[in-house]
Amino acid sequence: MAANLDESFRDTIGTIDEEGHRKYIYPKKPSGKFYDYRKVVSYFLLTILIVNPFLKINGNQFMMFNVWERRFNIFSFSFWPQDFYLFVLFMVIGVVFVILFTVIFGRIFCGWICPQTIFMEMVFRRIEYWIEGDRGAQIRLEKQEWNGEKIRKKSIKWFLFLVISFLIANVFLAYLIGSDELFQLIDDGPFAHKSTFISLLIFTSVFYFVFAWFREQVCIIACPYGRLQGVLLDKKSINVAYDFVRGEKEVGRAKFNKQEDRAASGKGDCIDCKQCVNVCPTGIDIRNGVQLECVNCTACIDECDDIMKSVGLPLGLIRYASEDEIETKAKFKFTARMKGYTAILVILVGILTGLLFLRTEVEATIFRLPGQLFQHKGDNISNVYTFKIINKTSQDIKDMHFELVGIKGTLKVVGIQELKVPKQGMSSGTMFIEINKYLLESDRTNLEIDLYEGNKKIETTHTSFLSPRSFD
Repeated sequence: MAANLDESFRDTIGTIDEEGHRKYIYPKKPSGKFYDYRKVVSYFLLTILIVNPFLKINGNQFMMFNVWERRFNIFSFSFWPQDFYLFVLFMVIGVVFVILFTVIFGRIFCGWICPQTIFMEMVFRRIEYWIEGDRGAQIRLEKQEWNGEKIRKKSIKWFLFLVISFLIANVFLAYLIGSDELFQLIDDGPFAHKSTFISLLIFTSVFYFVFAWFREQVCIIACPYGRLQGVLLDKKSINVAYDFVRGEKEVGRAKFNKQEDRAASGKGDCIDCKQCVNVCPTGIDIRNGVQLECVNCTACIDECDDIMKSVGLPLGLIRYASEDEIETKAKFKFTARMKGYTAILVILVGILTGLLFLRTEVEATIFRLPGQLFQHKGDNISNVYTFKIINKTSQDIKDMHFELVGIKGTLKVVGIQELKVPKQGMSSGTMFIEINKYLLESDRTNLEIDLYEGNKKIETTHTSFLSPRSFD
């Protein structure tokens, strides 16, 4: 038996009317066990999201994604352009994790973890409920003429939305340019950093547009993940699902009548109260089955359980379940598909862990100067090089010098009295390497060069040394 034999509901979107106009959603204020759990999870994640760019460990910002300077901090580890492969691997692992999570638990990420849902449902909608009231009051207010009450309520709501959007934009900017730069912007004033301030205003406008007007459309229209779930989900994936076997039975849905024996009549446990529809933040009917608009927010579970409790029927008519569990009572199994994604994830995490252990905090590169040949200096051969030293740590590195390994020679840095690199910075320059021609066995010799801070070796790099084919 299918949840809904008539599939025509899939031809339309719940937020668009028959004429193609936007149909605004006024969801009922949710309450219940899952909503309370979601509040705890949401405010915990909001705290992490807000604190992350302002938290520092060993002088490094905990999370930063500075696209302009191509510097990224993940869990206080700094990643430079030279470490971009690690950043890409981080992103791939994140994608595989979300795919695995979706295959097993459906779109639970959207309802419990996604920042869009958390801000929308746990911040902006709660302000809306506080100012305008619940679903019925909001609908009446919307239909009401523009009198003093409506102007006052709408103005307060829109002003608070703007303030919160501005604060979110500042946090977002702290992720992009760094919290120190953000505080510097605040100290210097907006006109001292006009381009950054304009970016801040643009971010504020985008967030205000999303949360004040576009709202659930982000999940329904803009977010590609909703479409992706259609490819990833199968009958074994756990979703927020309506138990159509129990809800429909032989006769189907029917209004509740406490005078009748509902079980004997063959009527389903669904009393067609439509409260699951009224509470849905995307305006869908969960009884139609799996839909891309569903963000697994569990509001319908809480609402249905409350109704079932009031009419004396068993809870769980809407619950977390797979389609197989509802149709055949099959227990959840870790399928071959899930095992495959898990294996890929474990392998990628293992590779990333190994690369992180091999990663150095100071990186030095030495290249021969393009277009320059070797020079004769008596019995010595000289090559000119450019070098670049990147300091990924939060401490300045001073008193640095290079030393040749395995062969005698002279290294001379040009024009720099003291070789040092600032924290989270880079130093570059030019140097000459001279080696006695009788120590060279071929026209191209691979050199190993150590970089020292005082007496401490901090990095090893390699380059090539050119010389004549023959010294005769």
